[in-house]
Amino acid sequence: MATKKSPAKKKVATKAVKKAPAKKVVKKVATKKPATKKTAKKVVKKMAAKKPAIKKPAAKKVAKKAVKKVAAKSSKVDQYGLEKDDEFYGLYFAKSTSKGLVEVKPCTFTLMYWWKGLLGYPDMIEISKGSNTAMLQFESTFGGGDSGETELTEQDVLDIDHIIEVDEQEMLISLYSYVPIPVPDKLIGALGLAILNINPETRYGSLELCTTENEEGQTEHFLRYRAATYLRGIKSGKVEAIESMVTNGSEFFGLALDAMCVNKSIKKWLLS
Repeated sequence: MATKKSPAKKKVATKAVKKAPAKKVVKKVATKKPATKKTAKKVVKKMAAKKPAIKKPAAKKVAKKAVKKVAAKSSKVDQYGLEKDDEFYGLYFAKSTSKGLVEVKPCTFTLMYWWKGLLGYPDMIEISKGSNTAMLQFESTFGGGDSGETELTEQDVLDIDHIIEVDEQEMLISLYSYVPIPVPDKLIGALGLAILNINPETRYGSLELCTTENEEGQTEHFLRYRAATYLRGIKSGKVEAIESMVTNGSEFFGLALDAMCVNKSIKKWLLS
């Protein structure tokens, strides 16, 4: 699938800082000669006379509490549940809108970094109140191959609409790619059969017939491709995960569209 020409890709530098394993400090215990009987007697007499107020067991309890505190601190997570070794740990980002500052949470920030930082496009991401969901809508142009072995040629060009949705609570990014013209009723059966035949061969994502109502209240059917990826558990490389999803999704949707065009009626509809 060909997309609109975009600026050259810039690689996203991600730092993977490995902590060196903590060295064990082995204390050398110097061997002491046993005290003579006379010295031992003197020590006992002094201790009995002074009765020190500081008790050794109390010191041990303080030491144990300190160890527990350090252990809890090392496993600390940030306000979004990201651990210390996550590339976006401790991140707080907000963008200015007509309604004031809006918080940008980790998955939305990842999408924004890919869209603005990597591709250089203007910010068109819509963030919901509470910042738990976000959506990006854009268009691309699809053109067939010129090998002579495909149903669609370079001259066969059609527009594709894309929506990327973000669910911060699930840390899920979903891609939906649509053919923007409704499916004629007479083609629904043929298209449904084509989807059943092609989906098992589609290694990533799946084709769907999406049913909706237009502004006039009429039922319409649209052909769409859907793919999704979880960012939960990805400590480094979230931006690359989104890029891979869109790139692979575009490729497989393009192959599916070409395969459907074996049916001349479907091809005529797609290019109408």
